[in-house]
Order: sequence, then C-alpha cells, then structure tokens
Amino acid sequence: MKKIILVAAMVLGFAVAASAQPRALGLKLGWGAELSYQHGFGSDFLEANLGLNQFNSLDGSVVYNFMIAQPAWTSRGEWGFYAGPGAAVGMNIIGENSYFHLAAAGMVGLEYTFWFPLQLSFDLRPTLGYGFNYGFHWSVMPALGVRYRF
Repeated sequence: MKKIILVAAMVLGFAVAASAQPRALGLKLGWGAELSYQHGFGSDFLEANLGLNQFNSLDGSVVYNFMIAQPAWTSRGEWGFYAGPGAAVGMNIIGENSYFHLAAAGMVGLEYTFWFPLQLSFDLRPTLGYGFNYGFHWSVMPALGVRYRF
C-alpha cells in the first residue's frame, strides 16, 4: 500500500511539474507555412514545427532554443533573444523528382510575449542537409510566428 501511495504521489508531482511549464501553439509564415509548438524548460524552450517548406515539401523540425537575453524594453510583456541547434526531416511532395531529406538545423530569433496570451516572433532557421536523389543542400529560412501562449 505504501508503494502505491508513493508511486501515485510521484506521478502527481510529475504531472504538476509538466503542466507548470509554459507552452505556445500557433503558425509560422515565411518561405512556407508551418504549425508551431513550443514547450518551455525554465527560460529555454523546445520548438517543434511541421508544415510546407517553400510550398513544395513537407518538413518537420525540432530545435532546442537557449534564451540568450531578455531585455526589459517595455513595462508590459516580455522580450527574448534566443538561439539553438536542432534537426529537420522532410520530403518533396510536388514535382517529378521527389526526394527525402535530412538536415542539421539551427535557429536564431527575437520574440515578444504580450501581457495577454499572444506571442509574436521573428527568426531565421539555417539548415544544412542531404537530400536523397538531390544531394547536399543548404537554406536560410526567415519566418514570422504568431502563437497562443498557455
């Protein structure tokens, strides 16, 4: 019985800790359109994106961003500069020469979180990878993000 109570207390503790982390869900628009999800870990956060890259390939990326600075430029809301490493995977979905690609990705950006649950961001995501039937490729994709923060 003591073990059951201990396990139940641990599960409840992990659930409370996970729900206390800030999250955001929204869209990113740039050389394509992506669904974007952020999960906070202290001041740092993990960002996962899934969408159309350059409107001709389906891509997914995961980047762990480190919050570099949070300047107090305004009395309401929060600013943040961030950068981090990650990975991307995708598949060309339009055209005769379809291919699958893997890439190392990075991200550097600026975000503003309003005093109400809205977050705006601008970031650059450079990628360097290999596309099967395509060869090595690189790109730098700018994006504007609009997310609901909860």
